[in-house]
Amino acid sequence: MPPIVIHHENCEATILPEIGFNCVAFRVWIDGEPIDVIDTTPEFLEGEGRPSGNGIPILFPFPNRIEQGKFSWEGKEYQLPLTPGHPHALHGFVLNRPWRVTRQGENFVIGEWQLSVDAPELEPHWPTDCRIEIRYAIKEQVLRSDIRIVNPDERPMPWGFGTHAYFKLPLGSSGAVEHCLIQAPAHKQWELEECIPTGAILDVPAEKDIRTGAYVSRTKMDDVLTDLRPTGSMLECVILDEQAGIEMIQACDPEFRELVVFTPPGRDAVCMEPYTCVTNAINLQQQGIDAGWQTLEPGSMYETWIEMTARRLIV
Repeated sequence: MPPIVIHHENCEATILPEIGFNCVAFRVWIDGEPIDVIDTTPEFLEGEGRPSGNGIPILFPFPNRIEQGKFSWEGKEYQLPLTPGHPHALHGFVLNRPWRVTRQGENFVIGEWQLSVDAPELEPHWPTDCRIEIRYAIKEQVLRSDIRIVNPDERPMPWGFGTHAYFKLPLGSSGAVEHCLIQAPAHKQWELEECIPTGAILDVPAEKDIRTGAYVSRTKMDDVLTDLRPTGSMLECVILDEQAGIEMIQACDPEFRELVVFTPPGRDAVCMEPYTCVTNAINLQQQGIDAGWQTLEPGSMYETWIEMTARRLIV
């Protein structure tokens, strides 16, 4: 299936159903200038490169890593396929696989993926069947993702969810990476050993404290932040291009409890990744640690949302 472009007045987005229902482009026109919010390499658009390294990868039924791909569930041991080049299983099942488009219109598209339907060869690696549906809709410079997670099985379904958006820097043609700041209301972080949480939660060190804003070029991160404190009914992460006078706001459901911030080396981009649970949560939870891991009863569904927009900086 070819890319799907949705649009509304002064914004548009491009989605690749064949590669994880990945939104690889979100463009907003501000005062006549096209602002590309999402970072995707030209190679990826030509069919090469990592699905986890471009656009907005969807992470389900677990985000980030499961240590060595191993876990137990209801007395049974499971071994996930390991991600090539890594000692762990990374980023779930759906980010590199075709999705089915169930509905679409001029300014929206809905995609669906189900384990038993779209990747039956992976069924032995997960305790139950699982299904995810995402609706991308665009309106008035806002790209909204409505996420629905469904348990189609007769047993309780374990799950976690996240996104891995790559945001392009700078935001405007007159901007510079050195003048771009990131901001998020994260007051704590998980202690990591080789990217796997130990279970301890620590204060954020001063050099990685982004609560009041920090310059991306001086803040090298690959960290799992927590103790997120929403403003009102939403959690907001911000990129501010102070030289171009443009800001990008990623708002999401306050039910998201972790935020991975990653500054990919050698690339003018930053990832701000909302998760419903921490890395390796399925194992941490069974050690008595509140890691955010969830189960969904048979026939039940969980709904959440993420929005992003770019706009002229309000001063």
